Amino acid sequence: MNNQVLLDNLRSIPDFPKKGINFRDVTTLYKNAECVQIMLNELCELYKDKGITKIVGIESRGFIMASALAARLGCGIVLARKPGKLPATVIKESFSKEYGVDTIEMHIDSIDENDVVLIHDDLLATGGTAKAAYKLVQHFHPKKTYMNFIIEIRDEGLHGRDLFEGIELTTLMII
Repeated sequence: MNNQVLLDNLRSIPDFPKKGINFRDVTTLYKNAECVQIMLNELCELYKDKGITKIVGIESRGFIMASALAARLGCGIVLARKPGKLPATVIKESFSKEYGVDTIEMHIDSIDENDVVLIHDDLLATGGTAKAAYKLVQHFHPKKTYMNFIIEIRDEGLHGRDLFEGIELTTLMII
């Protein structure tokens, strides 16, 4: 899709959070009302006919568009959070990312086998966080799982998409 307005409003921050990482800052997209509408409209167009019943937003930037899209599609939202943030019984999955190891959790009663799930996050780079979220979702055996990211980074030799062969995965921008 690579909408030029989105590309023009995306900020890159070199050497954050550590030297060698070129961080893509989606907050510049969220502060621009036109960008928010473009992203939401494109996401709705992609998923309006998929029968989505739950959207899993990955902490924390994934919560933003996941929530807006869930409201627009009339479905529920499930939070994939960092450890210790959810109050009830959780399942968890640890993963490696560009600059360390982390864990995400979901409530054990978040999804059931009748759900059609969309996993959403702001960025796909190495795919570690998304793969952990996917594994958590598959624990529930939903009818179908889709994945979406605002940005997919390929220009730095990253191949996160390769972790998801056979899964319908869309992105709004590829850089």
